[in-house]
Amino acid sequence: MSVPQLTRQLTLETRARTPDGAGGYAESWQALGTLWAEVVPRSGRQAAQGAVSVSRGSFRITLRAAPVGNPSRPRPGQRFRAGDRIFAITAVTERDAEARYLTCHCDEEISL
Repeated sequence: MSVPQLTRQLTLETRARTPDGAGGYAESWQALGTLWAEVVPRSGRQAAQGAVSVSRGSFRITLRAAPVGNPSRPRPGQRFRAGDRIFAITAVTERDAEARYLTCHCDEEISL
């Protein structure tokens, strides 16, 4: 298995809830840190969501592993940000038997 080329800088973000003062909450995204990764496109398609056309791409993002429970270890439901691009994490797996790298399966959605 070849060594991944970790040449893309991504920000790992998690959903944060803050009270809105009216008994509910507001959602925002909080940065957890910056990671270096390899981003590989997998597939893409265009779909209609109501009156809006959406382009959806699937990506495999590989990065150095972090121990389970460590805040820098990505989890499904979190996301990566690269400038204006957002990659929603749908699944995380170990890439190799030694658990040196993680593979994050991600989706990017863009309104057309």
